[in-house]
Amino acid sequence: MKNSFKFAFLGLALTVAFASCGGAETKTNAAADSAAALVDSAATVLDSAANKVDSAAAKVDSAAAKVDSAVTKK
Repeated sequence: MKNSFKFAFLGLALTVAFASCGGAETKTNAAADSAAALVDSAATVLDSAANKVDSAAAKVDSAAAKVDSAVTKK
């Protein structure tokens, strides 16, 4: 009788524990999805900035080539 009461109480405690963790798991997944979206957004911004830097570097290289060309013509 005492053992069955202990097992019943243990089962009730485990049920409550699993039930309370179920909601936290959903929130964790939502937080992870939100964080992943934020990281993807930041990566997009960084890619855009890198493209602008590459474009600016190409313009500087083009201007330097024009200057070098003008110097060698004289």
